[in-house]
Amino acid sequence: MLNHLGEGRFKAYSAGSSPRENQQPNPMALATLEKAGIATQGLSSKSWDVFATPDAPHMDLVITVCDNAAGEVCPYWPGQPATAHWGYADPSEGSGDDAVKLEAFAQTLHQIKRRLELLISLPEASLGKMVLQQTARELGKA
Repeated sequence: MLNHLGEGRFKAYSAGSSPRENQQPNPMALATLEKAGIATQGLSSKSWDVFATPDAPHMDLVITVCDNAAGEVCPYWPGQPATAHWGYADPSEGSGDDAVKLEAFAQTLHQIKRRLELLISLPEASLGKMVLQQTARELGKA
């Protein structure tokens, strides 16, 4: 979503704390992104450990989004980027039929989009590490 909204200003990556081997992104998540006009080509499930290696891409900000991740021990991020937690319930764990689950994915996407739009509207001067971390953490409370 950030890559889509940021129009080249940001480079975002996605990973999870404990994906299963050969796990693929949730089909409902992909369908929700596609319905919103967001490209899903090349997306894959991967462990956040791939971004904790010395040769990993440089991260300025790491945002955890799953409610479960708030209590997990995050890896050491090279370069010590700013961090924030934006907690969302996992829409894949909801009950109900597919229509109810798709609505949960759509609502989660909308909530994330709202926060990301605020983040990307920040002026360049607000993107220093400490200001960025404080702002991202405050957005997590919104």
